[in-house]
Order: sequence, then C-alpha cells, then structure tokens
Amino acid sequence: MVTIKYILGYTALLFYTFYFLNLKSPDDFYKENNGLSVAKIVQEKTALEKSIVKGKEVYMDFCIQCHMANGKGEEKNFPPLDGSNWLSKNVNQSIHAVKFGQTGEIIVNGEKFNNTMTPMGLSNQEVADVMNYIRNSWSNKHHKMISLKQVEAIKQ
Repeated sequence: MVTIKYILGYTALLFYTFYFLNLKSPDDFYKENNGLSVAKIVQEKTALEKSIVKGKEVYMDFCIQCHMANGKGEEKNFPPLDGSNWLSKNVNQSIHAVKFGQTGEIIVNGEKFNNTMTPMGLSNQEVADVMNYIRNSWSNKHHKMISLKQVEAIKQ
C-alpha cells in the first residue's frame, strides 16, 4: 500500500514537472539540453545570478539599515534604491558611492537628499556583487552585470 502511494506520488510529480513546465517529454528535455541532467541545469547559475546571491548577503549586512529591506530608503534621509533613476543614470557614480562613500546632495527621482554614506570597507568583489543585487532587486531590472574590472577602474 505504501509503495503504491510512493509510485503515484512520483508519477504525479513527473507529470507536473513536464506538463506545467511545457516540456514535451523527459526524452525531449534531455535532447534540448544537450544531455544535461535536470539537477545539473538547476544547480548551474549565470555569473550574474551568483553575484546577486552574494550581493544580497552584503546588502543585508551593510545597506539594509538605511535603505530598508524593500529598498525604499527612509523619507528625506536615505534615498530609495528601488526604482532609482540616479542608480540607472549614474552607474560609475553609484559604484563610487558604494566603494568610497557618498557626501553631498544628490537628486533621486526628483527628490533632494543631502546626507553622508560612510565607506563600508567592502572589497571590490563585494561592491560588484551588491551593485548587481541592487540593480536587479525590487522593480530594478538591469541585466548588464557590474564586473569586478569595472569596480576596480573606479578610483577615489
């Protein structure tokens, strides 16, 4: 009886996987992906996806206190990162701000912010990762990856 339940459950799982993911059959899936197993494809992530995962950790450790979990910032003190036109238009300045800190007035989405963001002491890789996380979180969708070389090129 227990074995039948397992067989039915496994059959239902396979049906769901191939029916709802619009795959024709397990054989077609295997052929379309050059013989890679499902597990291997799921484990492999793009370089950008890996950077975003690492960047989220950096964000949770260093940025969340001011810019909040939702990226909306805090009123007039800390600018929003979610939907920020400043991040989109000023990529190098954004990297510079994360890498070395930010002082002085900036205008984000038409609002003036004049506060200090202290340098966090992040490595160049951490800066790249957190920038990739910020640029691809909430309503932000920038699929061009910030690279380590791009961060290294930003000088104080």
